[in-house]
Order: sequence, then structure tokens, then C-alpha cells
Amino acid sequence: MNSLAEQSLACQRKAISLGALVPLQTEILRSASWDPFILRKLQGYTPKQLKEVGPKQNPFSPWDKNLELNKLDQHILLLNKYPVEPGHLLLITKDWKPQTGWLSECDWQALREVWQKQGGLWFFNSAPEAGASQPHRHLQLLPRAMGEVICPEAEKFEANAVANKSAWPWQVGLKATPNNELPSLDFLIRTYAELTENYGVGNPKRDKIPLLPYNLLISNKWFVLIPRSKEGHKGFSLNALGYAGFLLATAESNLAWLHENGPAQLLAEAAIPNH
Repeated sequence: MNSLAEQSLACQRKAISLGALVPLQTEILRSASWDPFILRKLQGYTPKQLKEVGPKQNPFSPWDKNLELNKLDQHILLLNKYPVEPGHLLLITKDWKPQTGWLSECDWQALREVWQKQGGLWFFNSAPEAGASQPHRHLQLLPRAMGEVICPEAEKFEANAVANKSAWPWQVGLKATPNNELPSLDFLIRTYAELTENYGVGNPKRDKIPLLPYNLLISNKWFVLIPRSKEGHKGFSLNALGYAGFLLATAESNLAWLHENGPAQLLAEAAIPNH
């Protein structure tokens, strides 16, 4: 275990004891209807941030110091206040930056700085329609140990990235990461601009703001962009993790519909058809 992982777990234990961090209690529901996706059912009440629609209070203004792990040049690394998985990290900007704006070179530099200390699954939800729960700029990381499976869709992302194809009925832009290593700053910036341009999200240098909501999923093997049409379907709220193979059901989610139609249809309803 590296120092950042040890630090985050120690900070998490302390934050839980102080009531600053509240892990969500879930039960994994298994069914051939959605295998190999992992479906967790939220136990107890649904936190406000999962059920409120529209503008919300910004929890990062100011951020909770009990959740702070590290200060970077222009970013702060925090623990997620309501994690489903232990060690869930948030990389937020110190100053106000809109979640709906373009990711900047500074954002990518900060991501790489954290990545050098902790690998895993990076993801970004660009707007409420893409599952973003807060208006303040934040990227997210689910830490993974060396050799641990990144997410249920990892092999499919890797195979399609290497083959330079897309096997989904919705639009998925993806590119293989060189040498299965921490990508360079140049690769991250170029790939982001290339995929947003090619999939109708816009050009960071030309367009003031993105033209479509979108999700990003990034590992040491692939960089994935998914344009979005809406936030969810049949009571399921979908962010980037849904497209990685992690689904979260609440009391409002229609499990009978999911049993009948499967996760592919659920995800297709909230994405853009691949014509």
C-alpha cells in the first residue's frame, strides 16, 4: 500500500469518527439480467445529493477540512463525503471553476500529480445531465491496487481501444493509453480535445463551453468519452460509473424494468445513439 492510500484510509477513519464522512450502506444485488455489471441497492434513506434536482448548495465552498488529504498548486484532494467504495477521492479546484466548463491544462496537471501517487479509475461528470451532483469543478478517483480490476467494463474498453472500434449501440469515443502507463500531459490534453471534437461535444479552443454533457473514464489503459442525452432513466441516476459497469439503485429505481431490459438498454436511454 502506498503512502497516499495509507493516508486516505487513516483520514477516512478519523472523518467517520467525527461524523464528517458518511459511507453509504449498500447491498449488492446479483442477477444474470445485468451480469457482469455490479448493481448496488442503497440501504436506508436516500441522501439529498442523490435525489435533489436543480441548483444545490456547494459543499466545497468552503470544503470540509476533515476530508482534506492534500493541497496542490491550484487544487485540493479530498475524500468523498458519501462514498460507496472506501477511499473515493475528489480533486477540486481551490478557486471557483464551473463543472460545466472545459477541463484545463491545470486540471490535467493536477490529475497527473495525484495519479503518480495513486492509480485507479478516474472519472468526470460534466454537468447535471451527465450525473454531476455539484456545480464546483471536481474530478473523481476510485483507487485501485496494482493488478486489481479497474471496473466491470475494463476489458471491453481495452479491447475496443486497441482495435480502434466501438462495440456499443451508443456513442463512445475511446483511445488506448500508450504503453499502459501513466499518460503524458500532452496525451491527456490532445486526446480530450480530439474526442470532444469528434463526438460533437465541441472544441475547447473554439467553443466557450461544451456543446453536450458528457462523461470521462480514464485508466492506465484507455481514455473514454461518452456524450449524454439525459441524466437517468426509470429511476436510475447515471453518471460515468454507470458506463463503467457500476449501477446504484434507490427506492425510486425500477428493478423489474432492469430485469427485463438489462443495463445496455438502460445506458442507451441516457446516451446518444450510435448511428
